[in-house]
Amino acid sequence: MAKRAAPEVNAGSMADIAFLLLIFFLVTTTIEKDKGILRSLPPIEDDTEPPIIKERNLFTILLNREDRLLVEDEEMEIKDLKQAAIDFLDNGGGVNAEGESCDYCKGKRLNTEQHGDRASSDHPDKAIITLKHDRETTYGRYIEVQNELVAAYNFLRERESQRIFNRSFASMLEEKAKNQFNKDEKLNDDIKRIKDMYPLKLSEAEPDKN
Repeated sequence: MAKRAAPEVNAGSMADIAFLLLIFFLVTTTIEKDKGILRSLPPIEDDTEPPIIKERNLFTILLNREDRLLVEDEEMEIKDLKQAAIDFLDNGGGVNAEGESCDYCKGKRLNTEQHGDRASSDHPDKAIITLKHDRETTYGRYIEVQNELVAAYNFLRERESQRIFNRSFASMLEEKAKNQFNKDEKLNDDIKRIKDMYPLKLSEAEPDKN
């Protein structure tokens, strides 16, 4: 009895099918993006001595393992942190490195001569906010603190942008982002002017190892 020939499977189109499936998954798959905090690190400068910073120009924030906030050695609620940072940054109770006083500051202008220990920062460009957290601090609480501090800077920048240019600082940044390949020198100068008035100086101390 003659053997019946086994039918052959036509695999010629399998490569095309696999290629189409690959394209399908590439198009429909969403790739998660890493999220973080946008910070610009200062450039490394060789053979430079660290500047001398007066204690009144430091705004110290501690965040412990229980997510409790200690600001200038006093316990504080997260909802009050933004205003406390604004009061510190906007004090203008002294002069900057060029000997200029802050004529745009709206704070109480507390200084050491008149108020002693109650004094706040001399000038916005001297004011530094330093944050130290515990290794067991929750990430969510850490981000909350960061957001409140950045919000303080944004509030002051928005105020001055409205006063000087009669437009919001956020709209200036948005316009710059849209026209990043078409540089507008005046817009860049205006943004730099506002940033220089309230430079973002956030310093983070290493958490304790214990």
